[in-house]
Amino acid sequence: MQTTFPYQTTGDAETPNAITGNDSIWVGELVAENSVMVFGRRGCCMCHVVKLLLLGLGVNPTISAVEEGDVAAVIGQLSKITGEDDGTLIEFPVVYVGGKLFGGLERLIATHITGELVPMLKEANALWL
Repeated sequence: MQTTFPYQTTGDAETPNAITGNDSIWVGELVAENSVMVFGRRGCCMCHVVKLLLLGLGVNPTISAVEEGDVAAVIGQLSKITGEDDGTLIEFPVVYVGGKLFGGLERLIATHITGELVPMLKEANALWL
């Protein structure tokens, strides 16, 4: 029989994958340096689905959890990267493939169903098969 442990959040800024408002200058570097980058709210179930889908395909995405208080700052930084000034088109979770905005969970699943996701990931050097 398996033992379950209660879900615990630490809430500290020292978590390696947490992004706070002070770290927003690193957002552009994270997108540029990683072939697949995922930004999501801490504890978001949709971000977990994105992670599982990508891991299931053999991709090791870099995932950054954004604290609730820092969502607006990170969306502002992501808007500057993509060229959207108002930030209305960016919702979490947001996926970047090859340094370019790919979309969210809906686009990721739709692209996977149509069979276009794997070639796109190969082109971005995120998948070597």
